[in-house]
Amino acid sequence: MTAVVLQARLDSSRLPGKAFLPLGGRPMILRVMEALKKIPAGLYILACPEDTSAAFEPLAGEAGFTVFTGPKEDVLARYCLCLRKFNIKHFIRATGDNPFVFTDAAVQINKEALGLEADYACYQGLPLGAGVESVSAQALFRAEEQTADQYDCEHVCPYLYAHPEKFLLHRPLVSKYLQGPQIRLTVDTQEDYERAQVLYKALDGFENRYQGETIISAYKKNVQ
Repeated sequence: MTAVVLQARLDSSRLPGKAFLPLGGRPMILRVMEALKKIPAGLYILACPEDTSAAFEPLAGEAGFTVFTGPKEDVLARYCLCLRKFNIKHFIRATGDNPFVFTDAAVQINKEALGLEADYACYQGLPLGAGVESVSAQALFRAEEQTADQYDCEHVCPYLYAHPEKFLLHRPLVSKYLQGPQIRLTVDTQEDYERAQVLYKALDGFENRYQGETIISAYKKNVQ
């Protein structure tokens, strides 16, 4: 079973409370979950720190996500606890500051990862904030056992792709029509947020607004 596991928090230093900033009239974290629900999966989980569950639960329930709470700083441990609790074998990792995930690219990279039995898979060349990671639970458990580095624990997957001798990695260049490494879609600063508001408004009403080509086209026409 593939699960979608979304990590989220409230205490962003560069853009405080960004998860609940309005995007199209609703909290941004809800927009992230709406996009991720377009990815076929057996389970959708929002993994957050213990002290934020009350804030996230109403929106998670509305979006069809189950809330799981774990350590605040050790996000790698939070993921591993979540995977064990729900007996997840393979998962798609997403983050709460990316409301413009390319769902078509996410579906494809996960399909490739499963077909190759890869430990870790992620497209290269996507706009920043457009991608997800497709990961084997067993590989992440091994990472948890083998690293105590703060960076690895905070960012979850670096230990995997830093050790190609230990893990089967699949990191291909994405199809040309989805490439845009110079495009910034993540929301980490006030400038990012203002850009996201313009882009979300431009995408409103588009049937394919969760697909990469549509998002890139709207960005180039309305944001650049």
